[in-house]
Amino acid sequence: MRVQLLDFTTLDKEMLTTVLAWRNHSDIRHWMLSDDEISMQNHLQFVESLKNRADKRYFLVQREDAYIGVIDFTDITQNSAEIGIYSNPYMRGVGEALMHALIEYGFSTLGVKMLVATVFTDNERAKHLYEKFDFTETNRTFYKGREMIIMERSK
Repeated sequence: MRVQLLDFTTLDKEMLTTVLAWRNHSDIRHWMLSDDEISMQNHLQFVESLKNRADKRYFLVQREDAYIGVIDFTDITQNSAEIGIYSNPYMRGVGEALMHALIEYGFSTLGVKMLVATVFTDNERAKHLYEKFDFTETNRTFYKGREMIIMERSK
């Protein structure tokens, strides 16, 4: 099943509200670098700022008539991009579809040679998903006292 990537900068208010609700959901927020709840005003300002950024891209991912999650690319350079992914917290079994979309867009559309993910060491589901898609651990670091794994995949 093909998915459609909907650029955050083109989303209507209803879709942006859905994305914000997911991002603020405790099951999602817990795994984010910034685990604070985000206000609608800050969310809208962030989306507006994306219109002038070539180094960041955020997408709502749609499969058939359902929104299944979000993928993002930050620190985009000619060679690499940092990636992020989170699924609709009310759906199960969509991680692989999101990863396929993320990898295809990163390598084919952005044309980068490497995708870089940062994962908290206790986020077993995310680590397993990245490993399943041939990401390998390259480094470890700490953020706010929590250990993180840097994982990379080359084209």
